[in-house]
Amino acid sequence: MKKKRRKNDYYALLEELVEYIHKAASFLSDTMNDYNIEFLSSGTLDEMHEIEHSADIKLQELTSKLAREFITPIERQDILAIAQRIDDVTDAIEDILMRLYMYNIRELRNEAFEFVGVIMASTEVLMKIMAEFANFRRSNDIRAYIIKLNALEEEGDAIYMRAIRRLYLEEQDPIAVIAWTEIFRRLEGCCDDFEDVSQEIEYVLMKNT
Repeated sequence: MKKKRRKNDYYALLEELVEYIHKAASFLSDTMNDYNIEFLSSGTLDEMHEIEHSADIKLQELTSKLAREFITPIERQDILAIAQRIDDVTDAIEDILMRLYMYNIRELRNEAFEFVGVIMASTEVLMKIMAEFANFRRSNDIRAYIIKLNALEEEGDAIYMRAIRRLYLEEQDPIAVIAWTEIFRRLEGCCDDFEDVSQEIEYVLMKNT
């Protein structure tokens, strides 16, 4: 008897991609809360890169399955767009750690911890969104979570403005100004990347409900 072909669960695959964001964000938070540039130089970057690389492999797996699929639960280009936006967040988190290492940052500024708090909160909200996504037509919560994620992005904007102003008012070392300007830009951009995921999901909701 011929076995029935098992359908791919793209909602579950998207949730798995978001789990890599959670791993990367948690690793970033732990690293910054126990920050040491020497420790960062001795393997921490490799651990973060392994998370990012695993996320890339999962994205490739999803893309490969999508290319062979005849029928998908939502349009294939929407699945791919959401998956790519999710992967962008994982990349952005790795990039933050790389910049701390590249610019030889020895002491973290307070606003960096505020940003990481927003990134962790955004991760938790995005996980809730993805848990609801498979049943988005019947979900009473998914739109509220999207609004919450957008509000967190605005919080990131406010931190960025305050951080840059304080940096240029107080920092006397021009190299530190250059380095932290770029790091804050990357942190704020990471918050934007979360909102980009929510916008792709909101677009799917608008088309399908």
